[in-house]
Amino acid sequence: MERHQRDVFFLADRNEVVGSVVRAATASETETAFRFSQIVKRDAAPSSEALLGALATAMVSGPNNVDGDVPAGFTYLGQFVDHDMTRDLTKVPFKTLVPVALLSPGRSPALDLDSVYGLGPTDPNDAHRYEFDGAQLRIGTTQSSGRAGTVAALPLDGFDLPRLGSRAASSSEERMADIPDQRNDENLAVAQVHLAFMRFHNARVKHFAMTATPSSRLLEVAKEDTVKHYQWMLLHDFLPRIVRADILSDVLAQGRRVFEPGATAMPTMPIEFSVAAYRFGHSMIREDYDWNEFFNARVRPLGPALAPGSLENLFRFSGTSGNLSPGTDVDNPIEGPFERLPTNWVADWTRLFDFVADAGIVELAPEAPGILNLARRIDTRLTDPLNKLPLGSFGGRGTVVADDLDRNLAFRNLIRGRMVGLASAQEVAAHFRGAGLAPTVLTSGEIVGDGAAGVDLSGLSKKLMGELTGATPLWFYILREAEMNGGRLGDIGGRIVAETFHRAIEGSRISILRDPSWKPKGGSFRMTDLLLRAFAAERGELRVLSPNAPKPNPPAVSPGA
Repeated sequence: MERHQRDVFFLADRNEVVGSVVRAATASETETAFRFSQIVKRDAAPSSEALLGALATAMVSGPNNVDGDVPAGFTYLGQFVDHDMTRDLTKVPFKTLVPVALLSPGRSPALDLDSVYGLGPTDPNDAHRYEFDGAQLRIGTTQSSGRAGTVAALPLDGFDLPRLGSRAASSSEERMADIPDQRNDENLAVAQVHLAFMRFHNARVKHFAMTATPSSRLLEVAKEDTVKHYQWMLLHDFLPRIVRADILSDVLAQGRRVFEPGATAMPTMPIEFSVAAYRFGHSMIREDYDWNEFFNARVRPLGPALAPGSLENLFRFSGTSGNLSPGTDVDNPIEGPFERLPTNWVADWTRLFDFVADAGIVELAPEAPGILNLARRIDTRLTDPLNKLPLGSFGGRGTVVADDLDRNLAFRNLIRGRMVGLASAQEVAAHFRGAGLAPTVLTSGEIVGDGAAGVDLSGLSKKLMGELTGATPLWFYILREAEMNGGRLGDIGGRIVAETFHRAIEGSRISILRDPSWKPKGGSFRMTDLLLRAFAAERGELRVLSPNAPKPNPPAVSPGA
């Protein structure tokens, strides 16, 4: 069994370091270690692979066509946030059981945008990602595509992530994004969200440069401002859309009850969050999107649509899962002619976020006949393309996956919970009751799906049915619970998510919870506000391909510079 490259491990629950001998952790190790933790120990036997396979097959085999009320862009904002908080670098074969103490974290369990900033311009591995005296982030340029005479025919500076190119270790990596966390180029939607945060930071640098901030402090000041706006937006715009309101308000007002209550040292990352509760977003993914003026399902003024903004294409037009080129084998990283994102795949943000309802800007409604994409409701169904993930989306390029079920996202999630010994939903509910909470526990009939609009499991064998209802996999239970709460995370899932966010913000070096006097200008800040500062709406940058939008600025330098 291949393990990660460490010979000592931090055990958060016992405050010990395990190596050739067991010793107490030093104060420095306790304060600075990134580690996974476990809120509830599993006592039940591991879920059988037969049950997990049957669940996964059912979850991805039926239609997933029930829209929720959340704009689709929040699906991928959620993925971006996940990559900011948690990353498991543990190297063990898929399905291998691994104790939580031996998991190898590769991301600080804080909401501090380290997935964007890396270690900063003084670090030799990250220095090249900065420019203008180390204050601004270097952004990429798209590659000309589409019809002559349209914006798509232009290379656009600032609308793609920077690419590795000649810095790559091999030709198969040249099209990958040159960013601290390449998972943020796993699909085009999360890549464009990452780009928006880079642009927002750069806009804040320019803002503070005009307020006489010394150049030596521009990065520090702009980063702190960016992180605080980010945290505010998560607490006041993102979480209210996914967590039931009474749960979120209780956590923000009363503090945490089950996850590290009263803790002040470096936060840990609970597996109940990373392996179960926060994977709710997988059920929000659509099979296709009204992406922009070129890629949609209808005829547009620019002529017939080339193709819908399919989920397969969102994988294809990324550097981690695809190759940035149309009509190619998504698993072949070097097929096709494009080295950077084709301009005709730049996002139309007005179709992903609601600028009318959230920002009050009627003029930024999607241009007819374009539509605002809504995420699928949080429930127990996943869209069919997730039945066979691109190899690059889970680090599988260059390997042979013998069983197609291993490419099923639902199966991978469920097996991951089994690998790390994730407690059953019933065990978590009992722990919550011990903490003085009174979660509403789903009945056996509700778990199976009697009368629910999600996946129907009545076809399971009696044996598997008994296993499911007696020790329900936590991820599945949380989705079913949301299904029973109108598409919002409920007593178990909502509290795990809300408390983990609270702890991650509290434990961040920059924290609005430790600086309660800080508020954004005007007292409000939503994701649409971030986009309005990151992109110049007056230059058409929020929907660059619209025939009625002004043209954004072309590259100031050659695309290869």
